[in-house]
Order: sequence, then structure tokens, then C-alpha cells
Amino acid sequence: MANSNPHLFFKLSLLLSLLNFSLSQTSVGQAPSPAADSCNGIFLSYAYSSGAKIKPDDPTHQPYRFESVLTVLNNGDEELKSWRVFVGFQNDEFLVSASDAVLADGTSLPANVGNGTVFAGFPMSDLKTAIETAGDLTQMQVQVKLLGTQFGVGAPGVPMPDNIQLANDGFICPKASMQGRNEMQVCCTKDPNSKTNVTEDDEFMPRQSGDLTIMYDVTRTYDSNYWSQVTISNNNPLGRLDNWKLSFDWMRDEFIYTMKGAYPYVVDSSDCIFGPQGQYYRDLDFGNVLNCERRPTLIDLPPTKANDTTLGLIPNCCRNGTILPPSMDPSKSSSVFQMQVFKMPPDLNRSELSPPQNWKINGTLNPDYICGLPVRVSPSQFPDPSGLPSNTTAVASWQVVCNITQPKNESPKCCVSFSSYYNDSVVPCRTCACGCPSNSARTCSANAQAVLLPPEALLVPFENRTTMAQAWADLKRRTVPNPMPCGDNCGVSINWHVLTDYSRGWSARITIFNWDETAFPDWFAAVQMDKATRGFEKMYSFNGTTVELNGVNNTILMQGLPGLNYIVGETDGANPKKDPRVPGKQQTVISFTKKNIPGINVVAGDGFPSKVFFNGEECALPLVLPTNNSNRKGSTTILSIFLAVLVFIMVHQ
Repeated sequence: MANSNPHLFFKLSLLLSLLNFSLSQTSVGQAPSPAADSCNGIFLSYAYSSGAKIKPDDPTHQPYRFESVLTVLNNGDEELKSWRVFVGFQNDEFLVSASDAVLADGTSLPANVGNGTVFAGFPMSDLKTAIETAGDLTQMQVQVKLLGTQFGVGAPGVPMPDNIQLANDGFICPKASMQGRNEMQVCCTKDPNSKTNVTEDDEFMPRQSGDLTIMYDVTRTYDSNYWSQVTISNNNPLGRLDNWKLSFDWMRDEFIYTMKGAYPYVVDSSDCIFGPQGQYYRDLDFGNVLNCERRPTLIDLPPTKANDTTLGLIPNCCRNGTILPPSMDPSKSSSVFQMQVFKMPPDLNRSELSPPQNWKINGTLNPDYICGLPVRVSPSQFPDPSGLPSNTTAVASWQVVCNITQPKNESPKCCVSFSSYYNDSVVPCRTCACGCPSNSARTCSANAQAVLLPPEALLVPFENRTTMAQAWADLKRRTVPNPMPCGDNCGVSINWHVLTDYSRGWSARITIFNWDETAFPDWFAAVQMDKATRGFEKMYSFNGTTVELNGVNNTILMQGLPGLNYIVGETDGANPKKDPRVPGKQQTVISFTKKNIPGINVVAGDGFPSKVFFNGEECALPLVLPTNNSNRKGSTTILSIFLAVLVFIMVHQ
């Protein structure tokens, strides 16, 4: 019979071979390590599978491909919600892909993970117990297949991480132990001393606090698409966003059909037309689709669109991307928009809902944020749109928590200069306080300390200060470096001037300069005074109040009075051909009392802030304070200084 029908025999043989291969792969992928039997907690293992040398050849930094499997198995008696595992990579690894997991810090793959990284489960973020699943490994265990590049460890060496451990709170993990040369394992158990507000009966994780939170609420759902509402809430007293840009990764080929309250930075449906979306939705007019990028970037709308029937009519939308701190204006501390999202097979039923991953948000001249993963929380409730005294509940809700961070090698965006009544020189912003161009070595020194300046030099751009600085150094018999120091290169500079000091109190003057062409509406600034904040009395041209940060009440928040809360950008001088450009500026005097502050010494340094913020961004401070030259009250008048500068200029023309 086989001879009479060889094609059928071949097909049956091939089918059986594929079936056997599939079954063997499934059993290998799901079977836990024998060592897991002795673990009554969360069992973790990292197994190196294979590797190979890849191009280019480099004896000092040779790249190698590696493949590994990270296994997370819940052998405990409680469900493990939102599992997270730290892998201590140590060979300059560059991770290309990871199945069934994402990076917990929101970084998209491929990414550098050479200093270690935390993985989080996706799409299966929760691992059930053997008790509630009758030992079903598909619900108890996840195996993350890792593919990437490592450097320097070739055969017979094995590029293993330094350690692996569970990153969820409430667990104790000993140092992982090696099993041979290719695998490390650890059993993490519950910490008996740990307290948590999560109980076994909780269906959802509790909502967390952070500097900024993003809610992803599904409000309506259909088989092929759903409507979601995104709410960005600022919780930091000094946090702020201007012209915010929000991005994330679609993980299951979703695309944005329409939006209200925000808009894609790029309107483009080409990825759908030439991708699987276009093959499936053959009757859909993709000319109306807003965005098909896997990682879209979204922006806020201008206020003129707030009442637009197509794009607006969403409460708290359309503010040009400005989100103020709640300490400044709670009504402007959030931003809301809605979008209609189309799904792809196999998620075509109304209960299959998956939020985007790897969230990132930033603004202009604002702090940097690092965002965690979307965590499923109890459904949000909204006021009924009909006006009835009832609430409408979301279909499903996820929370993303973002916190302010300072990236390595990231330069500030603003700087501070110090001056005082007892010293007629200004301590300027630090050299390259906000970074320096790479080719600056030919024209200026990036390492030389900034030279002292006359007060009026603060009113002109840095490139117009050289003559003034040299004249001032000659007048004070000081030498100047050659080449001269580079500028601070900051878009905003702030001068803090100690104005008076007497037995019962003292005063300071703060001046904010905007050297950029971009104006700052609804601006705010803040200063931290380690000792003097308790004596804060009044601001004369700004609104000022004390705020508590991290449980310490040592910060003074200030903003413009009504009509003065707008700092214009830099403009041309009266005669642009010869006059320097003029910065936008705002100024006020601040008064303090010394009552109930024993030992305060304004001249010795208590009169200067330890931190200064502008629009939430921490500014670079000078490295030195003005010196007290025998407490002189200004031996040189401003008029004589100005005349000396004029004489120097005329002599050198």
C-alpha cells in the first residue's frame, strides 16, 4: 500500500514527526527543574542555553550571541501578583528580545541591560498557586526566553549573571546557587516581618502613589475595538510638565482609530495599510485612521480645541500640554484624553483587553520621569455624564506610576548665581552648568572656574560679558584664565542676592532670567533653605508659600501674581545691530525674620538656598558663596563700576 501511495505515506510521516517535535518542545518548555520540588516559595532559575561568536571581530570587546531561559514558578500558597524578577547581568549585555516579559522600567527592547535589569510579566503578570489550579503549570509558571548579545565571554566560558532574585516586596531571597556551569537557582520565601496591604481575597492590586500617575481606563468595549480614557495626574508639589509628550508600545498590533482631547505627534496609517491590520480590516477606510505606529507619541491639544465637537469636549483636556503641580493649582494638575483602539486576532472579543506597555512621558525644561508597568487595579469611577447623582464604572483599569529621576550624565536646564550686599562681585553660574558643546575646547575652557562678574553683567547674554569680566578682573587686580571659561549654556538663570541683614531679620532679592525664545506661562520657582525657611515672612511681587517635601517643611514655593505669571522669551535690543539681546525677567524681594531661629548666620551661608527649582527642574548651584570682605557695605559704587567698564571699552576699541 505504501508503494501504491508514496505521497500519502510521506505526508503522514512528516505529520507524526512534527507532532512528536511539538510535544517534546512543550514538555521541555513546561517541565520545572527537579530542584523546584524542594522549594515552597517562588522558585527562580536562569539557564544558559547556547551562544556563538558574531561579527565584528574585536579581541578587546568581542560580541557573542546568547540564548537563555528565565523561569519563575509559584510553589507558594498565595497568588503572586505582578511578578518581577531582577537579573544581574554583568557582561555588557544587549537584550534583543524576551518572550512573555517586558522590562519593568518601561524601556523598549532592544536595550542595554549590562548593569542588571528587572523583568515583569506580560501578558501573564500573575502566577497562581498549585492549590487553586490543581498543579497546572501553565498558570503557575512562566518561562522567559531571552535572546541578546554579550561581550567578552566566549567558549568554554559561560556568560552567567551575577545573581537573580524576586523583586516583589515581602520576599526574602538568598544568593542564587549554581547548578553546574549553565544554570543558577534560588528559592524565595515570604518575609514573616513584612507588612502588606494586599490580602488573598483582593482581586486587584492596590493603587500606588508616585510623582505622577497615569490611569488607563477602558470605558466602552466591543469585539474588535474599545474606547479608553487616559488620565495623567501630577502629585509632586514641585513637579510640572510643559508640552508633554506621551509614548508607549502596542504589544498586540493595535492601532489608534480616533482621539478626543489629544492627538498623535505623527498622523500615519501606512504601517496598517502594508501590515497585518490592512489584511484583516479590508473594508476599513485607513484614510481615517490616526496612527498605526507600534510606539506612537501623543501630544496635548491647544486650548482653542477644548470645545471642538470632534476633537475636544473632554474635561481637563486641551492645555497645550501644561500640567501644573497641585500645590500651585489643583484644577490644572491633570490632563485627560480618550482614544478608540482597534484590536487584532486572536483578541476579537469584548473581554480581551490589554493595555500598552513601556510608558514614557516628558516635557520641555521639566524633570525626567521613569515609569513602571501598567498594573491592573479596581475599576475607576467617573461622574455620570447625564448629571445624575451617580457614578459610572470603567470596564477595566490599569495604573502606571512614574517618578522623577536624574539620568546619569544628564545636565540641568537652569542655573543659579549668588551675590550679596557685602561683596560687590557676583558669583556666576558654573562653567558648563547646563552642558558644553563638544567643540568648545578651541574657543573656551570647559574646566576653568567661572570668573567673578560685576552686577550689571547679569543683564546681558554670556557672549557679551567677556569685556565686562576682563575689565572687572583688572579693576580688582585678579587674573583671568586663558582661554576664558565657557558659558553656562542654560536657558534659564536665577540670581539670588542677599539684600540686607539686621538684628531681627534679613531680606533677599530673586531675579529670574529667561535666555530662551520660549516664554513661560504659569511659571513657578522654589528654593530650599535648610535653616531660614521657618522665618519666611513675605514676598512683595510674587505669591509665596512654604510647602512640605518628603516630610520636611524647608521649601518656599513662588509664582507670579495675577498678570505677572508670564515670563517672556529673549528679545532683540533697542538697536539689534549693536545692542545685546534682552532676556525676559521677573523679580521680587523676600523678607525673613530671625525670631525663633537661634544661631542663624546669614553671611556665613544660611542666607543662601541649598536647592533651587524652576518649573520643577533642579538648577545647578555655584560651588562657592560670596565672601564677606570685612562686611563692607559696597566700597565701590555701581556708578564707578559702570564708568570703569566704559573706559576699558573705549580704550580697547
